[in-house]
Amino acid sequence: MAELTRTLVSRLRAFIGNRRGEKRCPARLPFRVTPADRRVSTNGSRKTAWLDGYTADLSSTGLGLEVSAIRIGEHYLVGENRKLRVVLELPTGEVEIQVSPVRYESLEEDESTHAYIIGVRIIALSDPDRVTYDEFIRRLTNRAPLD
Repeated sequence: MAELTRTLVSRLRAFIGNRRGEKRCPARLPFRVTPADRRVSTNGSRKTAWLDGYTADLSSTGLGLEVSAIRIGEHYLVGENRKLRVVLELPTGEVEIQVSPVRYESLEEDESTHAYIIGVRIIALSDPDRVTYDEFIRRLTNRAPLD
């Protein structure tokens, strides 16, 4: 039922227009994602598992993340009060972004492969990463050369 609801909302958004605050720019960039609130294991060590993917779009306040799964081990990437760490590979270098998922939907491809798009809101960036990221968004918006 939840999947049907997400599909209907997605189609309604396409029909009546996107009501997001910031303009999204299509961009396919590689990234790695991991839960920001990784737990310490019983032996006291931390394992960092990452999932690789590509962005679908970017804005100054959020990203669309295309991934092959919505969980890493027992950690779901989506859910209430979830925070994720994203390492985004820009042409000028990597930026680390802390994000919060706001929606996800299944991308229907063929039956042998499955993908999801996760819409995330940016909640934290270091000052240098914010400058780098905002400059990249500005160049994308203005269609300036990306070096």
